[in-house]
Amino acid sequence: MSQSVSGGRSALVLFAHGSRDPEWAAPFAAIQEKIRRQRPTLTVELAYLDLMQPSLPEAIEGLVAAGRQRIAIAPLFMGQGAHLRQDLARLVAEARARHAQLKIKLLPAIGEVEAVTEAMSIWLAANA
Repeated sequence: MSQSVSGGRSALVLFAHGSRDPEWAAPFAAIQEKIRRQRPTLTVELAYLDLMQPSLPEAIEGLVAAGRQRIAIAPLFMGQGAHLRQDLARLVAEARARHAQLKIKLLPAIGEVEAVTEAMSIWLAANA
């Protein structure tokens, strides 16, 4: 993250598509655990667009109920497809309307972050 999200009243939601196969979510749970180890005071939750629970609205409701005032949403998608431009945009707008006091920061799709694409290209070039 380019801007720090402080712990305590802050949370990070890792937002992924979802799958019928529960093992599909294992890499996201691993990322969640690594972030928790790096930032023990930051609440880190997973949420899904489809097929898995919790949904993004459910995750946000739980975080608000737990007293979180700032939520950063990290889309774990490779790019800005319709799911992010339309579905996620609608979900974030609804959350902002429902919780006017809540500060929601929407991070870019993880696949559009230069550090991520650089790490991927280095690994792929070394392993091709």
